[in-house]
Amino acid sequence: MIRNLHGLHRPLGSTGLQVSPLGLGTVKLGRDQGVKYPNCFTIPDDQQARQLLSLARQLGINLIDTAPAYGISEQRLGPLLRGQRQDWVIVTKVGEEFDNGLSHFDFSAAHTRHSVERSLKRLETDYIDLVMVHSNGDDLAILRDEAVYDTLAELKQAGLIRAFGFSGKTVEGGLLALERGDCAMVTYNLSEQQERPVLDYAALHAKGILIKKALASGHVCLESGVDPVRASFELIFGHPGVGSAIVGTINPVHLAHNVAMAAEVIVGTNSRHNGSGE
Repeated sequence: MIRNLHGLHRPLGSTGLQVSPLGLGTVKLGRDQGVKYPNCFTIPDDQQARQLLSLARQLGINLIDTAPAYGISEQRLGPLLRGQRQDWVIVTKVGEEFDNGLSHFDFSAAHTRHSVERSLKRLETDYIDLVMVHSNGDDLAILRDEAVYDTLAELKQAGLIRAFGFSGKTVEGGLLALERGDCAMVTYNLSEQQERPVLDYAALHAKGILIKKALASGHVCLESGVDPVRASFELIFGHPGVGSAIVGTINPVHLAHNVAMAAEVIVGTNSRHNGSGE
């Protein structure tokens, strides 16, 4: 059985980026306040974080997802990824800041530029592959009334970022974000599928899709006898619009299990689509 994602990378819409079907979310590398996971966790030290990143690479993961709102995640990833820039597709965000246990949002042109320049320094890179807008839930107002999207387009033109998009909370926001940008980050799992029209649009228009909360932030569960991870990945990777699903585990055993299950599901799905059976 295939146990890694090597050879299974796919294009992220028409961004030119080739991404692993699973990406590594790094909120747990930098923040343990105000997070919605069912179990408490301890932020890993540098050695543990380095081992996790090394395992992810060995398993064929090349997509790493971070954000300024993830505490000190970006600051830690810069040194941890030194000498490996060519091995990773780095995704970060703008719009949300997290200070003293509270989130606040700023979608202005000035803050967007400041945020991207700060992320470049923290991540020790001269370009970011993909920058997403971290929505506060008022998706349409952000896209229509704020300068953040136009500013990201300018930063893309300047070569500081390769692609940009929107991590929103509504179908309307996701659709508008894809019309004007390269990618949307969408909640899509066994219990939440309201944003499926955004995936459908992306598949038709060669836009990128990243899935957040793929395993419902660790809350996913089903009736006995059904593997919830398998069922989740069958749903997600059964949709042709999906580029990559972000998983935020810091447990190496869970990460290896998730990768093996995703690889098995994707290979099976590809076989069926190619008409060659299982």
